[in-house]
Amino acid sequence: MISTKQIASWAGDRPTAEVAILTLKLTRDYVLGAAVVRAVRGVDLQIRRNEFTAIMGPSGSGKSTLMNLLGCLDTPTSGEYWLNAQKVSELDDDELARVRNKEIGFVFQTFNLLARATAFHNVELPLIYAGVPAKARRQQAAGALERVGLADRMDHRPSELSGGERQRVAIARALVNEPSILLADEPTGNLDSQTSAEIMEVFEKLHDGGQTIVLITHERDIAAHASRQIHLLDGLIEQDVITERIA
Repeated sequence: MISTKQIASWAGDRPTAEVAILTLKLTRDYVLGAAVVRAVRGVDLQIRRNEFTAIMGPSGSGKSTLMNLLGCLDTPTSGEYWLNAQKVSELDDDELARVRNKEIGFVFQTFNLLARATAFHNVELPLIYAGVPAKARRQQAAGALERVGLADRMDHRPSELSGGERQRVAIARALVNEPSILLADEPTGNLDSQTSAEIMEVFEKLHDGGQTIVLITHERDIAAHASRQIHLLDGLIEQDVITERIA
């Protein structure tokens, strides 16, 4: 948790270089008819570079809303959000899109792969949109697939891959731009227990290689792979603990 002294020292100033994510009194309200839903109610959160953090909580706890805020998919109602010493809570939509493309890799429960494209092309696609030259694209896409153990499956289409392999392709696609933060939202939700364990091994290896990872999950056995667990309840942090990652 962030101390009052730390908050005071950061107010009006940039966080230190080792801090990847910093939120100060972050809130997000939604207006539904005559009612106001306070999904996130003033979250103070610090995540350092190369941390593997699991954010947990029951349905309605605010974890998905918080992930959308951390991923720059939504903007806060109030408070501050700093990503890599940049105050992104003040950016407009175009600026947020640039931050997302440069700094954040997303992995979702549904793989969101192009059915007719090979694994290689699915991973290469973000680089095409970014205007990366062909030679560099090939090197980066191949390297990302190698990192997730799919060097021998690059030419296979999603229909020719298992569920676990498809999620590995999705992880490689999230990594291909070399983001500073990897955000994974229930990445094992569509997988059986054995395949889920294999996917979590991939995340562990990425973390061991220096990747900062934020994992959203409601499953305790999945969260146990992280080295830190943050529990949300009613839009607030109920518990923030450092844990011993399971073997």
